[in-house]
Amino acid sequence: MDIETFRQMVAKNPKGFLGRYGLGKKIYEDGGNLEEAAENLRVAVELDPIHVSSHWILGQVLGKLGKHEEAKTVLTAGIAAATSGRSNGGGDLVPEIQAFMQTLK
Repeated sequence: MDIETFRQMVAKNPKGFLGRYGLGKKIYEDGGNLEEAAENLRVAVELDPIHVSSHWILGQVLGKLGKHEEAKTVLTAGIAAATSGRSNGGGDLVPEIQAFMQTLK
């Protein structure tokens, strides 16, 4: 989907997880406004705290914004969600998340 479709999804349902996740991820992937991406991904994590990919992408965005402590907190929560057995996957992201966390000062 394109970014405008995700924006429309969020406008119609601001508390919809998929719209928020999709918009934040698309903004990040397209090299858009990282603060806007982070805002949408924070909402996505709040709406679905066991969706590991939301944590992973938000952590990357926060890292790029220089918000390393917040990124570490988000990424740690993502690892916990992946290893808790409550999420529907995401365990495959754990090594990548851990490696990324090592780069955060």
